Amino acid sequence: MLSADRVCVSFGETVALAGASVTVHPGEMVALMGASGSGKSTLLYCLSGLVMPDDGTVVYDGETLSSISRKQRSRLRREDFGFVFQFAELVPELSLFDNISLPLELKGVARKERQDRVEAISDRLGIREQLDRRSHQVSGGQAQRAAVARALVGHPTIVFADEPTGALDSQNAEVVLQSLLEVASEVGSAVVVATHDVVVANAASRVERMADGVIVSSTHPPC
Repeated sequence: MLSADRVCVSFGETVALAGASVTVHPGEMVALMGASGSGKSTLLYCLSGLVMPDDGTVVYDGETLSSISRKQRSRLRREDFGFVFQFAELVPELSLFDNISLPLELKGVARKERQDRVEAISDRLGIREQLDRRSHQVSGGQAQRAAVARALVGHPTIVFADEPTGALDSQNAEVVLQSLLEVASEVGSAVVVATHDVVVANAASRVERMADGVIVSSTHPPC
């Protein structure tokens, strides 16, 4: 479904990726782990089309991302991909409802269906009572659950998560992780997560450990 083959990326003289290769299969959760500077976030951004590699290829559903137009890549990120970042990155001027609804609105989903889907996923994530509030009026854990809802409400093929629990305490981190995994499983989304968190990695189908811009090992955590 999605693969990176010998991907290289440099930022100036700094080498971020030095020939990284990985494959993501439908419905699985892949954790990219490694120390800061190992390249895990850069690889995640390459897989999602946010960063174009200097060399190597990223192929999604038979298409090489670097060979399609910027408009086509934007469409993929809007329609096929969902994103969760370390800090919720909600639009502060919008309510949680409007933040979660935004991907559906961009897709042209009818208002009634948007409302039904936002309410359903918010119920599932335990934040329905907060939908009329803005991000500064809710806790960090609730804001991150809203970010998870926004990523999943459009039933994406893949969710890309960059340190999704990194800014949370352990209790909220566990809630957000379980919410992400359970709802992703329900809607059939694969998950690619860049993380330092061993708990997150242990929940993955497969852990790809990175160092110096390459994958150095691939393991399957115990169930």
